[in-house]
Amino acid sequence: MAGFKHLVIVKFKEDVVVEDILKGMQKLVSEIGCERIFFWGQDIEGEEMLRQGFTHAFLMTFEDKQGYTAFVGHPCHVEFSATFSTAIDKIVLLDFPSVVAKAAT
Repeated sequence: MAGFKHLVIVKFKEDVVVEDILKGMQKLVSEIGCERIFFWGQDIEGEEMLRQGFTHAFLMTFEDKQGYTAFVGHPCHVEFSATFSTAIDKIVLLDFPSVVAKAAT
């Protein structure tokens, strides 16, 4: 197994300053430090029909589910989640243990 993943895919509301949200998220992960890896990106290639309006993806990898549990229960995450939630128009959230299908060479 390759850790525990927390995947969030969102479409932000029209009036949201996305850069402020991204800065807040980067600050959040630097303060908590439970995650092993944090990636985020904005879709620039997907066809609208396939992405269904979603624009940004956030992926965190934790050592195990306990690390994820510590992250979501942390007071900084709870506080940031309230701000993040008000900025979202649509969201997909998946939390899962990951399995390596092909290791990096």
